[in-house]
Amino acid sequence: MSEQTTTEPGEYAFVVVSNRLPVDRVQNPDGTFPEGEAGWKQSPGGLVTALEPVMRERDGAWIGWAGAPDLELAPFDNDGIHIVPVALSAEDIEKYYEGFSNDTLWPLYHDVISPPTYHRVWWERYVQVNRRFAEEAARQSAPDAIVWVQDYQLQLVPSMLRALRPDLTIGFFNHIPFPAYGIYSQLPWRTQIVRGLLGADVIGFQRVADAGNFSRAVRRLTPFVTKNPVIEVPHAGGIRRVVARAFPISIDSASYEEMARRPDIQERARQIREDLGNPKTIMLGVDRLDYTKGIGHRLKAFGELLADGGLAVEDVTLVQVASPSRERVQAYMQLRDEIELTVGRINGDYGTISHSAINYLHHGYPREEMVALYLAADVMLVTALRDGMNLVAKEYVASRIDDDGVLVLSEFTGAWDELKRAVRINPHDIDGLKDAILQAISMPKRERQARMRSLRKRVRENDVAAWSSRFLETLVEAAAQRTVRPAATDDIDDLEWTVERPPGGFRA
Repeated sequence: MSEQTTTEPGEYAFVVVSNRLPVDRVQNPDGTFPEGEAGWKQSPGGLVTALEPVMRERDGAWIGWAGAPDLELAPFDNDGIHIVPVALSAEDIEKYYEGFSNDTLWPLYHDVISPPTYHRVWWERYVQVNRRFAEEAARQSAPDAIVWVQDYQLQLVPSMLRALRPDLTIGFFNHIPFPAYGIYSQLPWRTQIVRGLLGADVIGFQRVADAGNFSRAVRRLTPFVTKNPVIEVPHAGGIRRVVARAFPISIDSASYEEMARRPDIQERARQIREDLGNPKTIMLGVDRLDYTKGIGHRLKAFGELLADGGLAVEDVTLVQVASPSRERVQAYMQLRDEIELTVGRINGDYGTISHSAINYLHHGYPREEMVALYLAADVMLVTALRDGMNLVAKEYVASRIDDDGVLVLSEFTGAWDELKRAVRINPHDIDGLKDAILQAISMPKRERQARMRSLRKRVRENDVAAWSSRFLETLVEAAAQRTVRPAATDDIDDLEWTVERPPGGFRA
């Protein structure tokens, strides 16, 4: 047996570990930084908004990749948060991120909408990069600190980190779906991933079904006892209790409401409607250009409604925002070609000199512009084929301070579990999707407002701050019930996530 090594404790009582840092490196886009110098701006994501106050209160550090290859950066402070960059080489990005994370795990976890690719060299690099993140977390964490690991790119970190620092309380949150065992079982490294996750004290999922899928995978792949939501994992001659349950994520609803009340944004919404020719109905789709989002199904239904006379191009316009995503992955390049060909065909067949059927926008927008679009849109189309949550649905609802507008929502999103007053669709059922679109367009105002008031109440009560509080409270409770014992060498050897354990144990 290899000799166990230890890592000297760091100074941070609360550590977040994610693939990307909560800040983006910018090259003086608006004169904020001196000429020729790069600086950092906070990313707009809801996760950052939720954890920012917790990070400050608990003396937190955030570990992640800075977003560019071969960028060696020293840790630094940004707006009260200690930032710890992890360097990734171009080969790391190719194999760990674009390869195993986004061409193996992403399609597999989204019900094999696109076929996953399995390469051993990708897996080996995934293990190596996960070990790098775990070692950095071990270095930065104070004794008995809380470490919260985020998402599918880092599923091995919990067990690696527990082996290095058994004193830590470790949480993991999976932002994407976790598939049924019949799909998950295809993964050659299925047991290693499960055991990697079981290093956490609490494993969070978006939906109850996802947590159930994970527990079933544990039963099929390990001898561990599962007593929903608890999984009993042998540890140092005793039992360690792991909680695996749903914690549906949300948005900072108050910030969207605040923006929606701004006169400049309301004026921009009016301008958008005018620029589109003031049609009777504006339908909106906002997605990353991803095969999980059902953009092709949405376009097919809309095209058929124009073809069979259910809708007229003079009355209804579809605005489709499709922000760029993973543009070096082959499946995404092919998807973009397909979507843009479809948009061109529909516009060519049904557009007029004064009216375009579809306004297609292949770039991202700042949040202010998105809120203006939400205010301008009469109908929001969320047609995802599989989605962990879909925060766009919640953003639309939060922005509708007029209690108007209709949300058409796929039942295959995590958001559907909460937003039951939306118009429910199965995006694979094109006729049903067409009926739902017509229902949304013709819905009486009283019904629209009653539905929207209910949706807004739900989003307001379950915002991103409530989500993070629930998770962290559960994590603290789980830690209180766990007796911390030194990790025995046998326990470390029993972990099956490593490709080849480095000589001399773990590197600190």
